[in-house]
Amino acid sequence: MKLYEGMFLLDNQAVRENWDKAKASVTDALAKHGAKVLTARHWEERKLAYPIKGRNRGTYLLCFFECPGESLNQMRRDFELDERVLRYLFVRAEALPQGELEKSQAEGSAEFALPTPPVDERISAERAVFGEFADRPVVDRARAAAPVADGGDAAEGEEESVEAPAVGEGV
Repeated sequence: MKLYEGMFLLDNQAVRENWDKAKASVTDALAKHGAKVLTARHWEERKLAYPIKGRNRGTYLLCFFECPGESLNQMRRDFELDERVLRYLFVRAEALPQGELEKSQAEGSAEFALPTPPVDERISAERAVFGEFADRPVVDRARAAAPVADGGDAAEGEEESVEAPAVGEGV
């Protein structure tokens, strides 16, 4: 049995619905393949550098586990198929870092609560630009926020035609 550090990027929607269930999906998959999970804890929620599977934020789960090296490929297959796991990384570890066991145990206490998730920056920025139209689809936002054009000389119901410049004429 070798010691591994696993970092899992979990879908924030699954985490916000039920942290324990999202965490259990990872730890159960590890145990299914013969791994002994030493620690598993919430590491941090962050904005992603680029969207992954349509998500802009993710929550990291840090695990230390012992398992036979042969079972890693089978684990990878399970994590590739799990929609709650956006990304994962396994690294061979020499020893369990000092203080890691205490941090993991603190998460199991009754006082533990996930930090309040920050407001998604994309939504905040869109609200600043589009105001009340931020929740509408992009096409509707553009139409709703655009000023109404003056009809000019065209009669009501008529469309104003614009002729294209002749070839060779400047625009």
